[in-house]
Amino acid sequence: MHGVLFDLDGLLIDSEPLWRRAEVRVFGALGVALTEADCAQTMGLRLDDVVAFWRARQPWAGPADEAVAEAIVDEMLALVAREAVPMPGALEAVDVARAAGLPVAVATSAPRRLVPACLRALDLHTRVAFWHSAQDEPLGKPHPAVYLTAAARLGVPATACLAVEDSLTGLVAAKAARMAAAVVPAPEHRGDPRFTLADWRLGSLHEFGQRVLGVVEGPR
Repeated sequence: MHGVLFDLDGLLIDSEPLWRRAEVRVFGALGVALTEADCAQTMGLRLDDVVAFWRARQPWAGPADEAVAEAIVDEMLALVAREAVPMPGALEAVDVARAAGLPVAVATSAPRRLVPACLRALDLHTRVAFWHSAQDEPLGKPHPAVYLTAAARLGVPATACLAVEDSLTGLVAAKAARMAAAVVPAPEHRGDPRFTLADWRLGSLHEFGQRVLGVVEGPR
């Protein structure tokens, strides 16, 4: 492999609990009563697709989809500023890839307004070559567009890239781009047989260096 593309939400940053809280609050104000378990159904999707998903199932009168999405991003910015923490092994995995001489970037479904705040909160903004949001593509994950564009920006053929994901939606996008893929499923999803689509299934990013890149990390 000649380049590594990391997802962001739920892989590098422990943001899925924050997304669920933001969505429950914003949708609740519209009369759409969601539980955190409901929110798990849209994990890995672009935010406009999340809003459309719930409008189709529980229509509301009032704000347009774009305004609802922006309200959720506002909630997320506040939560990230107060509570952002990296996922286990996330910072080490990025550093291991860089130490191996591989260009590293982020390819994410997160809205473009949120990505810099997440990267700065984790001190990752200086460790990746760039980030690319699926918000700037015609279609979000599981469509491969975000990965294909990111590979082109790296100057690396998609078939020579490794994508690192946590969701099934993201994994499908990576494999549709014909990339090698490592996946770190959430504990409650680790037994899902669909994750056999990945080339590597990891318990956490602490396993990334030794199992995926074949390098042994130093002491943590």
